[in-house]
Parts: sequence; C-alpha cells; structure tokens
Amino acid sequence: MNPLLILLSKMDITEIFKTKGNLKRWSAKRTIGGVIVLTACSTILDTGVSWEAVTMCIIGIIPISLSFFEKN
Repeated sequence: MNPLLILLSKMDITEIFKTKGNLKRWSAKRTIGGVIVLTACSTILDTGVSWEAVTMCIIGIIPISLSFFEKN
C-alpha cells in the first residue's frame, strides 16, 4: 500500500475544524467558499468565462460575504 495513503488514513481531518478555546482553527464556510471560487477560477483559465463559472464564483462568495455580518 502507498505510504501516503497509510498516513492519510491515520489522520483525523475533522480536528482542524474544531475550536480550541476562543481560537477557531478553520471555518468550514470560508474553506468551502474558497474551494468553490478556486475551482471556478481554474475552470475559467482552462475553458474561458462561462455562465457556470460565474455562478460558482457567486455561490462561493456568498458565505464569505455573509460572515461579515455575524455577531459573536
């Protein structure tokens, strides 16, 4: 078996989304939004601007934009 797969199987990826006191490690909504926008940008570079890529950018930006209005 590939050593990289063995290493990945032993890692608990959910730990990076958990909080540590008042310090938040990663925010899932910002991470997912970033992944969607990154995918849209990659699609635009490969195939040019399309309505699908623009829609993915808008969907990816919405959670990041709405997070500015959150109150603790």
